Amino acid sequence: MRRRRFLAASAALVPVAGCAVADRVRPSSSGTSTPAPERGRGDDAAWPSDVEPSPTVVVEEPTADVMEPTVDIAEPTTRPSVDPAGYPAAAGEWGENVTGVKTRMATDRRAVALTFDACGGSSGSGYDEALIEFLLTEEVPATLFFNQRWIDANERTFDRLAQEELFGIANHGTAHRPLSVEGKSAYGITGTDSPASAIDEVMTCQEAIRRRTGRSPAFFRSGTAYYDEVAVRIANDLGLEVVNYDVLGDAGATFTSTQVAEALGTARAGSIALLHMNHPGSGTARGVMAAVPELRARGFEFVRLGEYPLA
Repeated sequence: MRRRRFLAASAALVPVAGCAVADRVRPSSSGTSTPAPERGRGDDAAWPSDVEPSPTVVVEEPTADVMEPTVDIAEPTTRPSVDPAGYPAAAGEWGENVTGVKTRMATDRRAVALTFDACGGSSGSGYDEALIEFLLTEEVPATLFFNQRWIDANERTFDRLAQEELFGIANHGTAHRPLSVEGKSAYGITGTDSPASAIDEVMTCQEAIRRRTGRSPAFFRSGTAYYDEVAVRIANDLGLEVVNYDVLGDAGATFTSTQVAEALGTARAGSIALLHMNHPGSGTARGVMAAVPELRARGFEFVRLGEYPLA
């Protein structure tokens, strides 16, 4: 049995209403995006008016395919020296699964990583306290992707969550924009429009998290989970791995609890599930509560990003 310890939870902030979402778009193999019939998407769709300018220890015996050391935090103390002039101003790919984006863990073990986005903005700065308290009570490790807007609206809660040893802390961008070098859009949100703005979208939040915690996240997911391959390379050069998912857990918090449980039930060895922790009125918490015991009964363990290599 894996052994984990965590800090006691303290009082949380009052939840706020959830985000709007748009119909899901599936990128084609050519790198362009084409509509798909299912409703929902891989991330909150904060509309253009909602886009604002930027202002754990795991104790276990190592196994053969586990990365050593087990980490989800890089430790740079200053912004990496990345020259935006060194990148092309145009890209050839666009979507959720472009070159360089990681969607799974490279393991044959029955391990699944639950990842939860906290997107922020005027309609997405809520806090699903019931969900987080369930994870703590049941000792379910997870990786939390924080947007700077959410941090700004929930500073005390962020500080508490960042101290919980059960959770990994990751970067969800500054203004919740798709990461692009030429201003491409996803779900009605205009992306960053140059290498310099892509760097700012990643690093302004990265530095904010480092200032508050003393640590720098090792993983990044953009607002909308859309990228071009040049922007992904920029994030990599900044020291972050770009992580999406292979299990669409709650479709931007639009799924019912039954749909969330069914989606998580499709997990396989090495799966990464995308869910949200900023919509307390959604079906996400109840769906996760239903899925966790079922997955455990099937022999799955829950891990943070960083416990296995990414693929």
